[in-house]
Amino acid sequence: MQRVTNCILKQQDQVLLLKKPSRGWYAMPGGKMEQGESLKESVVREYREETGLHLIDPSLRGIFTMVKIEDDVIQREWMMFTFVCEVSQGEIVDFCREGELEWVPIENVLDKPMAPSDRYIHRKLLFDNKVTHGIFNYTTNYELLNHRLE
Repeated sequence: MQRVTNCILKQQDQVLLLKKPSRGWYAMPGGKMEQGESLKESVVREYREETGLHLIDPSLRGIFTMVKIEDDVIQREWMMFTFVCEVSQGEIVDFCREGELEWVPIENVLDKPMAPSDRYIHRKLLFDNKVTHGIFNYTTNYELLNHRLE
């Protein structure tokens, strides 16, 4: 099963988001874990690769099962581990091959176009300090069928 790590970096009442070119959706920077990496090693590496920033003490705050279903058959399933961090070092890269980086005021994050699961995740993790678990079931076209957060 594929494992993905990402992070919500909050600094000065803003969040750094990545606008993906394929759908124009905003997302949390991150990506696929490599073999032999810990969750924290993965999120720090992925975040640095996409943004140029080194996360300082990111905290695991969300563990999610993501499922794509077609005709009641699971087509793809992966785990997403979402961190929250408030301190980073370094300079943002001028160019990110994954999309456009943008600092967004926290109060405007939920107004941006994004995957339905990301909207729920931001709403929960930006305003609640507890660890959240959940599952999101999608069609193969990323239409949210149902979800559960615990």
